[in-house]
Amino acid sequence: MIIKGKSRGNGAQLGKYLVTQGKNEHIRVIEVRGVVAEDVPGAVYEMDALSLGARTEKGLYHAQINARAEERLTDEQWAIAVDRLEDKLGLTGQPRVVVVHEKEGREHCHVVWSRIDLDRMAAISDSNNYRKHEEVARSLEKEFGHERVQGAHIEREGKERPARTPSHSEMLQADRTGVSPAAARALMTELWRETGNGQEFKQALEEKWWVLARGDRRDFVAIDSAGGSHSITRRIDGAKAADVRERFADIDPASLPSVAEAKKLQRDRQDERWVQAAMETDRSGVHPKAATASMTALWNASHNGKTFQASLEQKWWVLARGDRGGFVAIDSAGGMHNLAQRIQGATGADIRQRFADIDPRSLPSVAEARKLQQERQAERTQRAGASAAGQARPDAGHARASVKPSERAAPVSGKAGAVASRLAGSVFSALMGETPAPKEKESEASPDTKSEGMPSQHRQDLMRQLSREIPQETERDAGYEVDKGRERSRG
Repeated sequence: MIIKGKSRGNGAQLGKYLVTQGKNEHIRVIEVRGVVAEDVPGAVYEMDALSLGARTEKGLYHAQINARAEERLTDEQWAIAVDRLEDKLGLTGQPRVVVVHEKEGREHCHVVWSRIDLDRMAAISDSNNYRKHEEVARSLEKEFGHERVQGAHIEREGKERPARTPSHSEMLQADRTGVSPAAARALMTELWRETGNGQEFKQALEEKWWVLARGDRRDFVAIDSAGGSHSITRRIDGAKAADVRERFADIDPASLPSVAEAKKLQRDRQDERWVQAAMETDRSGVHPKAATASMTALWNASHNGKTFQASLEQKWWVLARGDRGGFVAIDSAGGMHNLAQRIQGATGADIRQRFADIDPRSLPSVAEARKLQQERQAERTQRAGASAAGQARPDAGHARASVKPSERAAPVSGKAGAVASRLAGSVFSALMGETPAPKEKESEASPDTKSEGMPSQHRQDLMRQLSREIPQETERDAGYEVDKGRERSRG
């Protein structure tokens, strides 16, 4: 069994949280005691209001009692656990709220007490609370027959201090930001081992879109890309506060942003990244999730930088050197993708190690790679346009060149030549996109009208040229039409 807890304020937020479904499958209210309000949010808010007369901002004590999934407690056992903890903390008889949450098949109990002693109008001490938590947990394990959990304060029996478990606030932060304490620990431990001083560590954090800040109560704090705060000392395996201060001696804490300033900077960056991602997606049509899936697949299929680069080129992408170091990929429409952010499961160190066979100076810059992609895009567009034009209307000069001079017909004369000329005119009009005008009766047309309707000299020359190049098949068809006209006139 594990028990956590601490003093706190902001009863309005806590009361709302206790009855919010969220990821909980079930919520059970066990008890509301010592207050006028009958609902949980109202009861917690009422207890918090008592702190106004006691000159404290932390008039509540919030504790969690956690058991393993297979060690479910009955309501009677939950009551025993709550009473035992209440007595140990010195909160006996204080107003309280007891709520049980079930998440992923495991139950845990939230208890909120008022710390305000109304007789003295002062807060009840919360000193040595961590040790008291463990003392109650060990006694309940024995009483309920549960498996023993190794604590950090009592019954050590020569064993090493266990790793600190995430607090409730840290777990809420992880749900909100998507960065778990374990992931933050793995990242910062890796950066700690790869760097030799504070400035190098700070730069390595920046490459991950994190910010090094000065803590409000601690020397140094890291702010992740979603605005979550992480104590440097707590997130580095094997490092103590003295070790961090010694290595970070080259950094003046006053030169760093405060936690509030760093969080604001990350919010601004987040907004900027969302806008940039939307613009990149709109411009290139490559959504960041699609780019992540594609580059992760290429990463898993390649064994060195050259292979990865060749695979990118097959997709019409270009490997480039980032403006702030590292490697980036430029998609076919000019969108930029940071490899460290687009390859799942790969850290910056992994990428640098695999890409050791590529000198970043041999790669184009982001601007040069984008220019190259623009030129490629223009070339592809030009080829596609020429191909489409060739399919829609073959070049007339090419068509003429395909007919050998020996196969060209001699000039056509007589009535057959006239018909051929008219056919040539129709073909020419079709090629020119002209709509044939309705025929007029010759008897109704005057010489002047005929003169006005005559084609231009340039048109007559083109028609004459076309009629000279009419194939023999067209001449035979024209002669056939003339013969049919004679037969009809005889009949």
